[in-house]
Amino acid sequence: MDLRALRYFVEVVQRQSYTAAARALFVTQPTVSKMIRQLEDELGTPVLRKFGRRIEPTDTGRIVLKRGRQLLALHAQLQAELSDVRQAARGELVVGTPPLAHHLLAPLLARFHQDYPGIELRLFERGSRSVEDELKSGTLEIGAMLLPADENEYETLPICNFPLRLIVPASSGWAGRERVRLDELAAEPFIFYGEGFVLNEVVHAACVQAGFTPRIAGRSSQWDFMASMVAAGVGLALLPELFSRQLDRSRLAVVPLEDPQLWWHMAFAWRRGRYLSFAARAWLDLARRMLPGDGRAAGDNGVLWDEENR
Repeated sequence: MDLRALRYFVEVVQRQSYTAAARALFVTQPTVSKMIRQLEDELGTPVLRKFGRRIEPTDTGRIVLKRGRQLLALHAQLQAELSDVRQAARGELVVGTPPLAHHLLAPLLARFHQDYPGIELRLFERGSRSVEDELKSGTLEIGAMLLPADENEYETLPICNFPLRLIVPASSGWAGRERVRLDELAAEPFIFYGEGFVLNEVVHAACVQAGFTPRIAGRSSQWDFMASMVAAGVGLALLPELFSRQLDRSRLAVVPLEDPQLWWHMAFAWRRGRYLSFAARAWLDLARRMLPGDGRAAGDNGVLWDEENR
């Protein structure tokens, strides 16, 4: 069985789209379709079916999906082990990071490049849910995701832990408040994060618990654009305190949120029991030295301390 066909099949199921799978795999959509047909011809039965706009695996497809993910993970582990033997401190490392974490992780990225110039570091820039999907499939060795994580499946290294703050226009009636309860915002439009962000699920679940379903007026994976939409009057947003510190207070106001208090608690995660390449182990060793170790980002500006500041 062709591993490429398995990878393409898994990607289509995960992304619910041939086009999105092709984009992620850097191939054309007809190539993905051809590989799926090749897999079906080899098995003698369909592996995918459509229900409206959804793409779901058939009974055969569910078996192929489960075992295919295992095979792809084993293949990735084999390649990593062989790469360690051949290249030592050379090669490539792909780290899954939500776009919100770029500013926070910049010092770590710079130090890794300085210490290991022979390793090409690439970022898989998606929301935490997408990062977790890639960890499960074995495509990623390490990814940043929100806590809590399944301790039976993942080992973790905390990166930061910031409370979410309410962001509103400076002219808003909320701007003068010392704090705001979530249920008071039931009638307000919200700016949510992009697709695949677990923070969306955190905020949505908290709103439902508070007695309302949030009305979403816009989405973005970039915190500064979310803030711009708030300033333009599109809606309000809940941003981690790290970013609220950097806002233009002449245009935007930041109000503490209570009842409940929500957190952006992020950690590096990797599959428990999985072999990690030299590059992945080097990344985690460096992160342990540079991270403060208590789950909160160090320093007044919320970025990682470097070793001179420890």
